[in-house]
Amino acid sequence: MANIKSAKKRILVINKKTLRNKSVSSATKTAMKKVLTAVAAGDKAAASEALRAATKAIDMAATKGVMHKNTAANKKSRLAKAVNKMN
Repeated sequence: MANIKSAKKRILVINKKTLRNKSVSSATKTAMKKVLTAVAAGDKAAASEALRAATKAIDMAATKGVMHKNTAANKKSRLAKAVNKMN
């Protein structure tokens, strides 16, 4: 355990950031899963609506530094491609 005051503070700050990162990451994964579920079900309207929400969640994660911007672009592209492939 840390003895120095600044080290103790860093531990508290890191714990807060870790919780925020987990929350944002989890929300992003859930949004992506909704898109893929709608695509698998064949519901184009629900898939495009879920894609809009997922894109926003992914962009927010990239903005907050939870996800690298290239990773975010890759995930958005993959989801959009899946939705566009639907009949």
